[in-house]
Amino acid sequence: MGTPARVIVLPESTSRLRIEELELPDPGPTQVVVKLFASGICHSQLHQMHRPRTAPVILGHEATGMVEKIGSEVTHVSPGDTVLVTWVPRDAAAARQLPVRATLQVSDGIAQSENVFTWADHTLADEQYVVKVDPNIPHDITSIIGCAVMTGAGAVINTARVQPGQSVAVFGVGGVGLSAIVGAKVAGAYPIIAVDLDDAKLEFAKRFGATHGINAAKEDPVAAIHAMTQSKDAYTILQTPVSGVDFAFDCIGIRKTMEQIVPACRSGHFGARDGGTAVLVGVPSTNVELNAMDVLLQEKHFIGSIGGSCAPDRDFPTFIDWQQSGRLRLEELVTQRFSIEEINEATAALESGKISGRAILEF
Repeated sequence: MGTPARVIVLPESTSRLRIEELELPDPGPTQVVVKLFASGICHSQLHQMHRPRTAPVILGHEATGMVEKIGSEVTHVSPGDTVLVTWVPRDAAAARQLPVRATLQVSDGIAQSENVFTWADHTLADEQYVVKVDPNIPHDITSIIGCAVMTGAGAVINTARVQPGQSVAVFGVGGVGLSAIVGAKVAGAYPIIAVDLDDAKLEFAKRFGATHGINAAKEDPVAAIHAMTQSKDAYTILQTPVSGVDFAFDCIGIRKTMEQIVPACRSGHFGARDGGTAVLVGVPSTNVELNAMDVLLQEKHFIGSIGGSCAPDRDFPTFIDWQQSGRLRLEELVTQRFSIEEINEATAALESGKISGRAILEF
């Protein structure tokens, strides 16, 4: 017997989302049916909404829920378990096969998902996307661990492996950027420079660990970063003082910020130390042009971080510990809540920049 569900569907020909009441099929051998409590609302879904499509799409990729049914080969969770649903395989190194992507029969065809769908009050997911957690965690704000926290904080602690005393700049302080700032604070970075276009967001970022803020609408952030990080005893190949941050994270992915993070990085100390590292975290919306001479002469690095280089089975307990110890502060990072009926208002608010932290859907 199937499971009744209310599912948000993105039609093939319009970006206006609709809610469908349908029946989820029983789980296949490696699948799990999860009753969802809350789901994050991510910019990645906006990218999906604006992309050309050849079929309807089911959206969402981070949530907190409770297992209702499991497939015959599922052993790590049982009905009644509290879980986080994410879009990254929980332990890809140990996986015996590729995860099964969810598809659903909806009113206008077969709707596809990118790995999982969590904009629904129930979901059907491969067991690789379902992570068992402490049942005593909050069931609402923890929903954003499966993407926002994992992506931002993971980029700092896993991809960049920031060390105490190293300097960090975070471009874009939405949910992912704020999580990166938390990760930098936990890592012991200094300074932690937040870069955004809104003074209120920059002040908000200081509550999560930013030590400095730069409003890129009012000044050149690259020049400002170099001015506040100039060394007194290290020099470049051109005999100018070394300056810039050890790590610059772009948590937006637009052309302008992607082209700013490499110049914002620390220049190399000729013969003694290579340059800083630019980390692309946000989903890119276009190609970029980089100053190859800057990369060469200053021995800088430009790398990508997908999903914070996370292994959810390993990393989610760490993030939950941060929350329980007061370091993550998800109760402040989640700044707006919407019902499933308000999904179009929620995506419009996100697209217009009205969400200061992370918004969630509550079921």
